[in-house]
Amino acid sequence: MNKKCCELLKQVIKNECKDISLDNISYNEDEFYYEFKSDKQISENDFARLEKEIKQLDRNIYVKLLRISGVYFAGNANNEMITRIVGKAFSSQEELDKYNKFLEAAKERDHRKIGQDLDLFCFSDYVGAGLPLYTPRGTIVKDELQKEIERVCKKYGFQKVSCPSLADISLFETSGHAGKFNDELFRVESPKGHKFVLKPVQCPHHTQIFASKLRSYKDLPIRYMESDKQYRAELQGAVGNSLSRVYAITVEDGHSFCTRNQVKQEVINMCNLIKDFYSRMGLWKDHWVSLSVRDYDHPEKYIGSKEDWDICEQMLEEVSEELGLNAKRCEKEAALYGPKLDFMFKDALGRDIQIPTVQLDFAMPKRFGLFYIDENGEKQTPVMVHRAVLGSYERFLVLLLEQFKGVLPIWLSPVQVNIIPVNIKYHDEYCKKIKQLLEDEDIRVEYDNSKDKINKKIRQSNVMKNPLTLILGDNERDNNLISYRLYGNDDTKTMPIEKFLEYIKNEIKKR
Repeated sequence: MNKKCCELLKQVIKNECKDISLDNISYNEDEFYYEFKSDKQISENDFARLEKEIKQLDRNIYVKLLRISGVYFAGNANNEMITRIVGKAFSSQEELDKYNKFLEAAKERDHRKIGQDLDLFCFSDYVGAGLPLYTPRGTIVKDELQKEIERVCKKYGFQKVSCPSLADISLFETSGHAGKFNDELFRVESPKGHKFVLKPVQCPHHTQIFASKLRSYKDLPIRYMESDKQYRAELQGAVGNSLSRVYAITVEDGHSFCTRNQVKQEVINMCNLIKDFYSRMGLWKDHWVSLSVRDYDHPEKYIGSKEDWDICEQMLEEVSEELGLNAKRCEKEAALYGPKLDFMFKDALGRDIQIPTVQLDFAMPKRFGLFYIDENGEKQTPVMVHRAVLGSYERFLVLLLEQFKGVLPIWLSPVQVNIIPVNIKYHDEYCKKIKQLLEDEDIRVEYDNSKDKINKKIRQSNVMKNPLTLILGDNERDNNLISYRLYGNDDTKTMPIEKFLEYIKNEIKKR
């Protein structure tokens, strides 16, 4: 059905645009795609009309056009930019109506809308597409996430490191990234002759920390973690005002250097770490796991020996069985240096979004000549286990905001308490006193001292999804009390200041 719909869309577009060239149709079980070049501009505003014209060509067709974007012809960045329209076919009007309702509901979960409503991040044409700017509120969320993931990872033996965003190209030539992903590198050159690359990944830097001193088998496993910016030259048509795909990626990842005998247990620990973190976040539910392996017909895509790849893939299969991950084997999805276990979640539209991953790597340590001294005093090459738990902060925020419609737990919320006076003329001093008390306890608090009426202030506090809204009037001022409402609840609770401070601090500790 998707094939037929795609052919009908092609016919409709060709009837409207007489100068069509470089066109192509493709489809899968879920969607169909029509790509073409034309001087006439087509936009989402034309979708309803195009759907109607498709329906006129075949009354038994039920179609929804989903999105339009610019792409390079044949997926090659050296080719011209053309237009791609994506659609979806349905077997009945009932199915189409049901999907339209789903899309309407999904709009309320769209991270772009939530991010704008809650003032978390923005984009600027001056800065450039694919380069998100985090506002003060968004930066709080990002920083709190970093504190939490680092706290959890420390329990699993990870130590925090910090590396520069620049590196000599030789680092990525040795790692293999320059050869395989040359078109994704941002190269930086100064008028003084400096030539560097903005780091697309952090693992090569971490190999050099390992290599900075002599290591013994007694030191292993050695585990490094880092949250920092990475830069990848994505296709221009693939980025926009969304966190789903960006040029500047804030990445949390880590690398373990261990012996071969330690590898399997290290992978198990990393999988348990992922489960631990996502359970704490309330996200360990609708997901599946991919055992991402080689493209066996094209071994030239990868670095390392066939023997090492065979061992790595077998190890990951055994881990999947032992942990009951039921990993689905997906060919051609491996990393440059080894197979991986990818944990796949769903975004607001039900599409797979990959965030956490555990990857085995026998190749890169050999390429960099890494070694440790074994119990016999001989040099041995360590195995490298790559892992990302939170992974890309941008993709994680997409998942988090869309899953919970922007309602964040109190420990993560940019504003934990919003204070509203019943009458600012009489209650301003008391509100300021409470604000100072909360700030002294490191509680994130705002005080709405605007001239708006109290009901409007309460509505606005709910719009911003503040976990706790304090409403302070005569009774609270005269008796040293706190009256508050929880987000989404109209009931007001009143208690002494000391008891409230104890309550909120206990709530913030919860994960």
